[in-house]
Amino acid sequence: MAFATFDRQRAAAPMAEINMVPLIDVMLVLLVIFIVTAPLLTHAVKLELPRVSSLPNELRPDKVDFAIDAAGQRFWNGEPLTREQTAERFAAAGRQPLQPEIHLRADQAVAYRAVAETLADATRAGLTRIGFVSDPETR
Repeated sequence: MAFATFDRQRAAAPMAEINMVPLIDVMLVLLVIFIVTAPLLTHAVKLELPRVSSLPNELRPDKVDFAIDAAGQRFWNGEPLTREQTAERFAAAGRQPLQPEIHLRADQAVAYRAVAETLADATRAGLTRIGFVSDPETR
């Protein structure tokens, strides 16, 4: 590999070979960097973690079947109550740590006022899980 020549004809011609020395130097530097950093990437701290069961503790809320018949009479799980007694039961249920689900069944002939009063009493007691139950229409 000659850099200088005494031949004047070839001296003006462009050099047609690639100088590989800088490329090899760069590759060797990259190789050394990867050799040094590769063990650092796989280094891990060995720990013995505690073992516990992964089954969740599911508490199912109570279900209250609340019904209002066509005459406006209120029923708590089949037991007839007045509006005041219903409000007291709603207040007691609202103080429980796991509030029950209220399933409200209202007769189609009942005045909406009775349903609205019941919803207002339940909301005032802090109950939020109230669902309306209806019968599907048969054809």
